[in-house]
Amino acid sequence: MSDGEPRTMHRLAPRVWLVAAGLACAAAGVAGGWWWANRAAVSTLSAQQRVAMETVVRDYILAHPEILPEAIERLRSRSASEQVNALRGPIENAFPGAVLGNPQGKVTLVEFTDYACGFCRQSVADVHALIDAHPDLKVVVRELPILSEASGVAARMALAAARQGRYAAFHDAMYAGGRPDPQTIESAARSAGLDMAKAKAFAQSAEAEAEVRKNMQLATQLQVQGTPAWVIGNQVMVGAVGRDQLERAISEARNPA
Repeated sequence: MSDGEPRTMHRLAPRVWLVAAGLACAAAGVAGGWWWANRAAVSTLSAQQRVAMETVVRDYILAHPEILPEAIERLRSRSASEQVNALRGPIENAFPGAVLGNPQGKVTLVEFTDYACGFCRQSVADVHALIDAHPDLKVVVRELPILSEASGVAARMALAAARQGRYAAFHDAMYAGGRPDPQTIESAARSAGLDMAKAKAFAQSAEAEAEVRKNMQLATQLQVQGTPAWVIGNQVMVGAVGRDQLERAISEARNPA
């Protein structure tokens, strides 16, 4: 993690987004949104007038580069919202048993998490507090093991725990036990009361691997680059955003504008 990176998340290797591409898209978005909305009027301009207008837009962006981060975030949020609407079913349809809180809850919060992620561990208390405060909250946990091979092993064991109806117990024990390794994973599984033979067999199954791959694909489609990541309503948030921000998102999802 670089010194300039917000220390609230662990990031996926930068294979999806490049900073330069993001800046280019942002600049295009600042000018392009107005251009598209007023395309009929623009089409009547002379070539000289179009060049003059393009120069004004370019000079404004160069003179006010501080608008680029805002533009990037606006474009990202718009794209993420569209993707959430298109993928809502797959996102909110939990792997059987991989749910915290009320499985029949009216409000659904989705968390993409990695057991090797310290910021995910910091967020455990926030999730428990939200569940206590909102009896109708369903928390769908999507295993996104991006940080290490061991976190992938832990993720598949978590799915095995879900199959045995012991997901919450394993989830909490795994985070309480520290970074995943063979010892902490087995300890968490035993603490959760798993049938170890069945759990190890399922963790190595094609079904468990397919679920992890599905979560990776969903994260890519949502432009999620790190953990923890949250989806609620039409919002996608990345990082240890804290209970207050999650509370606001729950309120907005409960009472959409």
